[in-house]
Amino acid sequence: MSSGVDAQTESFPGANPHPVLRVDRDGHLVYANEASAPVLEALGVAVGDPLGDDWWHRLRTSDRPVELRVGPRTFDLLPVHLPERGYTNVYGTDVTAARLVDRFPDLNPNPVMRVTDDGVIRYANAASEHLRAVLGAQVGDRLPDEVWAQLAPSLEGGEHPSVEVSDGRSTFAVTPVTLPEIGLINVYGRDVTAEKAIVKFPDQNPNPVFRITWDGELVYVNAAAMDLIDGVGGALHQRLPAAVLDPLLATARAQSRDRTRVESHERAYDLLAVDVPEFGFINVYGTDVTAVRELELAHRENTRLLLNILPEPIADRLRRGEPLIADRHEDVSLLFADIVDFTRLSSGMDPSELVAILNEVFSVFDQLVDASGLEKVKTIGDAYMIVGGMPVWQPDHLERMASLALRLASEVRADLEARRLGVDFRIGIHTGPVVAGVIGTHKFIYDVWGDTVNVASRMESTGVPGRIQVTAAVESRLRDRFVLEPRGMIDIKGKGPMATYFLERALA
Repeated sequence: MSSGVDAQTESFPGANPHPVLRVDRDGHLVYANEASAPVLEALGVAVGDPLGDDWWHRLRTSDRPVELRVGPRTFDLLPVHLPERGYTNVYGTDVTAARLVDRFPDLNPNPVMRVTDDGVIRYANAASEHLRAVLGAQVGDRLPDEVWAQLAPSLEGGEHPSVEVSDGRSTFAVTPVTLPEIGLINVYGRDVTAEKAIVKFPDQNPNPVFRITWDGELVYVNAAAMDLIDGVGGALHQRLPAAVLDPLLATARAQSRDRTRVESHERAYDLLAVDVPEFGFINVYGTDVTAVRELELAHRENTRLLLNILPEPIADRLRRGEPLIADRHEDVSLLFADIVDFTRLSSGMDPSELVAILNEVFSVFDQLVDASGLEKVKTIGDAYMIVGGMPVWQPDHLERMASLALRLASEVRADLEARRLGVDFRIGIHTGPVVAGVIGTHKFIYDVWGDTVNVASRMESTGVPGRIQVTAAVESRLRDRFVLEPRGMIDIKGKGPMATYFLERALA
């Protein structure tokens, strides 16, 4: 080919940035420019090779582009037949982007519609079915005038504001994006029904609800939470105080159902923090537990008062509804302590002074009894009664009782006010079996009965001021650990002569 036209035709494909191939009438590839390398690789041919019956047939018999997939890319191959020259030119165009634009809406799980510049729907993916029902428009219909009137102005400025459309039950945010390359407008929809519901719900909740970000900023407070927030020092669009915020963030992060207790304006609230990851914030639900707190305080106070008059195991049995409590204990120790000449002392003292001195001395007794693990049974006037080995068994109860008696006597001797007023005690101890239980249904008391009780009481009443008198049964069990001085035979009412001893001190 020697003419200028022929030379131009031969040289032009080499300068083309798009693939250009030339195939002779027998289907052999006689030319391919540099841009056609990916096409040749996909076809599996080189210049000089036959194109292959299938591809040659498709190109020879078509006057429209033939699609060729090359990995992630797509080419349209347009055959241009030049029979007068004995070959066919094949022009390739990379249509990957165009195919992606065409295919994208079908793959999108959210609603996508394609409309003309006058608002007519030309295409809608399957996910847009609900949105189209809300709009009341299908493919081929024009968007409702009120919707199009809000979308159209934004298209001219290149902005993409969302427009909300609703049928009263479902709400979508609709965003238009112009595609000038294809002369259409993509309309993207997002179902915001749940988002709208979660925003509205707290306003209707009669209980406190507020919302914080993960940075701790308070971004929403319903009316019922206003007083709560004010009382903890919080304010809208500010960070909550750390004392409130930190435990809320911790429980939300751990997805725990634990509550955070806060005090606000003399009321108590339990706060439950719930992470709402779909919206990037934490909802905090408050429950006013002031009444519950007061009930808890009353319960604790009732329990404290009950334990002042009953041993804890007995109080537990009463709370469980046990109708009658009466137990036999085969081996217990009993101590009685009584102020010497109390009648004479009380006649010369002011009543308030008398109560004050009794309270002071018996309060010391109470502390020592608690520390010993023994049980105070009761006080009757100036008398104080202690039991060991019940209601919970203690194998060393008698040793504990002896040590306690020595400490009681020591404390009374060391009390300056008691010494000034001439207060002194007689103390008696005995050991043996008893029956114990609760008497009455109103103003009930825990008490013990039996001969052991009577004997322990006689040890106190026949004792010597400032000393601790015990029976032979006590002496026989303590002689290896304590020093006991024989007193001799003492006539005990109802028992006759009994050998008694004075408890002096513990062995070193």
